[in-house]
Amino acid sequence: SPLTDRELQVLQLLADGCNNQEIADELSLSQHTIKTHVGNILHKLSVDDRTQAVVKALREGWVH
Repeated sequence: SPLTDRELQVLQLLADGCNNQEIADELSLSQHTIKTHVGNILHKLSVDDRTQAVVKALREGWVH
């Protein structure tokens, strides 16, 4: 995976259906930090939205 460990954590929580606030609470980070991570994930995976990122990650086996 081209993603960092933290980005993979965020992506897994996205796959679990969490929104930014829920991810922020789970990881004890700010919502702004989560938005930055999500933006980085979208850029690195060359996708347009969170759903496409999760689908790609599931296909690649990076999340379950």
